[in-house]
Amino acid sequence: MKKGLLWYDDSEQDLAEKVERAARRYRKKFGTAPDACYVHPSVLNGNGKMKEVDGVRVMVLPSVLRHHFWLGQEEKPRQRKTAR
Repeated sequence: MKKGLLWYDDSEQDLAEKVERAARRYRKKFGTAPDACYVHPSVLNGNGKMKEVDGVRVMVLPSVLRHHFWLGQEEKPRQRKTAR
């Protein structure tokens, strides 16, 4: 991600509500919707599986602190031009 939003939320709400609120703020700030959200492993109960919330992929990243959500848009891989 080239730009992102680091969101803090230690409320008792469930994960979907937290991600939705953070995504609303991202859209307001950047004018476009995020498609990725990285969270601390404890958020997904340490199983490391990806979850999707309202079009935003929620994935584990150990370097993200507890109660923090790092949202943004994933960069699309560049396609290499083949030599002719």
